[in-house]
Amino acid sequence: MSFLADSLSRIKPSPTIAVTTKAAELKAAGRDVIGLGAGEPDFDTPDHIKQAAIDAIGRGETKYTPINGTVVLREAIAEKFSRENGLDYGLDEISVGCGGKQVLFNAILATINPGDEVVIPAPYWVSYPDIVLLAGGVPVKVSADAADGFKISPEKLEAAITAKTKWVIINSPSNPTGSGYTADELKALAATLAAHPNVWAMTDDIYEHITYDGFVFKTLAQVAPELKDRTLTVNGVSKAFSMTGWRVGYAGGPKELIKGMSKIQSQSSTHTSSISQAAAAAALSGSLDFLDEWLTAFRQRRGLVVGMINDAEGLDCRTPAGAFYVYPSCAGVIGRKTPDGAVIEDDSGFVSYLLESQGVATVQGAAFGLEPYFRISYATSLGKLEDACGRIQKACAALS
Repeated sequence: MSFLADSLSRIKPSPTIAVTTKAAELKAAGRDVIGLGAGEPDFDTPDHIKQAAIDAIGRGETKYTPINGTVVLREAIAEKFSRENGLDYGLDEISVGCGGKQVLFNAILATINPGDEVVIPAPYWVSYPDIVLLAGGVPVKVSADAADGFKISPEKLEAAITAKTKWVIINSPSNPTGSGYTADELKALAATLAAHPNVWAMTDDIYEHITYDGFVFKTLAQVAPELKDRTLTVNGVSKAFSMTGWRVGYAGGPKELIKGMSKIQSQSSTHTSSISQAAAAAALSGSLDFLDEWLTAFRQRRGLVVGMINDAEGLDCRTPAGAFYVYPSCAGVIGRKTPDGAVIEDDSGFVSYLLESQGVATVQGAAFGLEPYFRISYATSLGKLEDACGRIQKACAALS
């Protein structure tokens, strides 16, 4: 009889972290590996943010903080929501956690009863279904492939909603596809949700500031204020400020929900680092001018990767509107044979082939709920991306 909880059998370790770990292990063993699995900007945290953390240490801000975050940080978050999203939240309507993942986890754990359903558009960020499963809920996956722009329609949303539906999760721009919902598309989804007062919306806006080609970011509560009282607007500093290791996520939502999330957090992490909170307050209150240079680099990388992947035999890659991922189809290589005679049976087999034959680490589409695709993160240098994509072309050309 296992000592471990039965609930662990419902979930799996994060596939994206597993790929990054495997790549690091191979590198340590002397293999020439290029890791394209991590969803982490390769830029340094801006200096003014780092200095704010240093200053906080100098002031002795090293003690416990309120569970939902310092007043200074929550004020900065409230001002950010108002300034950038046209959303007004009181300080008791804001939650701060150890990264966006904990904020999402707290919200799901605070609201899901056994058997409650959560509608999750696929492809999705790998953690959404597992968090729901751990809470005893049922993830309801709604697929949207490349022909749909990787975005669900109001009709698909309507078909997925039942009397048991508790939440719908919307991630825009998306991990893993980079697709983003326009204001009109969000309004259309909102019209469907308006007819189902039992259903709440959770929007994951972590890639809000990483957009291209004139795409204008909007969040659901902004375009559909009538849904604000049943929407949790989630964000964080990890991606736009290159602060993945600082572990600060936040959300704005109805007071009762925020109170429940705080109750969960009070019995887990208590709060995120006081020093990280000082840095996050500086990030949210400061200039975003540094992003111009980062976005220029991301656009160059995106163009190179999309072009080279589309030149690879059997692959097809859309140009994303945001984030720093591409999600190519590998349908054209399924069924082909490797030089060793093995048949590529699915996207998991294809990414294994890329890693074993060429030392390129990517993530299989199965991890994101839509096959046969795979995810490439282009949050690394042009030189590494060119080398990696050249290897992918070589691997595809070697298939028969």
